[in-house]
Amino acid sequence: MIDSCGRRIDYMRVSITDRCNLRCRYCMPEDQPFIEHDQILRYEEIIRICRAATKLGVRNIKITGGEPLVRRGCCELIEQIKALPGIEHVTVTTNGVLLEEVVPRFREIGVDGVNISLDTLRPDVYAKITGRDSFDAVWRGLCAAVDAGLRVKINCVPLSGVNEDELCSLAMLARNWPVDVRFIEMMPIGLGGSMEPVPAEEVRARVREAFPDLTPDPKKHGFGPARYFTSGALKGSIGFIEAVSHSFCTGCNRVRLTSEGFFKLCLYHDDGADLRALLRGGANDDEIAGAMSRAILKKPRAHAFIPGQAAEESRGMSQIGG
Repeated sequence: MIDSCGRRIDYMRVSITDRCNLRCRYCMPEDQPFIEHDQILRYEEIIRICRAATKLGVRNIKITGGEPLVRRGCCELIEQIKALPGIEHVTVTTNGVLLEEVVPRFREIGVDGVNISLDTLRPDVYAKITGRDSFDAVWRGLCAAVDAGLRVKINCVPLSGVNEDELCSLAMLARNWPVDVRFIEMMPIGLGGSMEPVPAEEVRARVREAFPDLTPDPKKHGFGPARYFTSGALKGSIGFIEAVSHSFCTGCNRVRLTSEGFFKLCLYHDDGADLRALLRGGANDDEIAGAMSRAILKKPRAHAFIPGQAAEESRGMSQIGG
């Protein structure tokens, strides 16, 4: 489907839970209340929405949370979504804590890619960022995914005074493995709005210290906004996602479904359509697709992030779907 700004919408991020087994300092406070279970979409409801989305041209699905692997039956849901006519790619974003045990199932299902959040290579700093002593589990999951031949992307959020001295070390993972290491600029959403980001120019300068011959990578790496670079020393690639300093709104191809069934058009703006109410009110698949279509035509032209200013969106990243 083409929105009112001429953008082709073919990618939907689907959050299946707002719960997580970590408490990353820029994402989820320790005392965050969770949505009641009966308010979370059932898997059959998620399938219906994904099926309706295919009628509008959505071909690529990203499964997110919270942490999607904490929800029982996640793998079976992924398998069902992959089987929907019209769906071409299903990928998963995870913090990696529970990844090791599901890697064989992911390979069997044919998961098209796994994004793993990893902001540091030091266990003590990991505990400081996430509030949990889970680095070893994440590392085992990362190694298992690479060894299994899964398409792996590593997501790092540079944090001022916390991990900026590790950016080159993290980038080195793409030298040793055929993975994409992506540096994601802190966005003013939820807790992230009160934290000091590392300037995008500084991140790129630090990475170039390790790989001075970085050049734009012409290969397609997925369906998101990252700008990828390659080097003669790399087996993988380095990516930069800079939503604040280098907006990519003119080419935005995505919509989001929160775990409670809100069809969200832009990470920054708190508008969209309540699909859960329609589902539980007896709407058929065509009516669901119609509501999604009307919403997409109202997709904002741009997010209008302003550094240091909180977003119009009142929910945190874990509640929206990271």
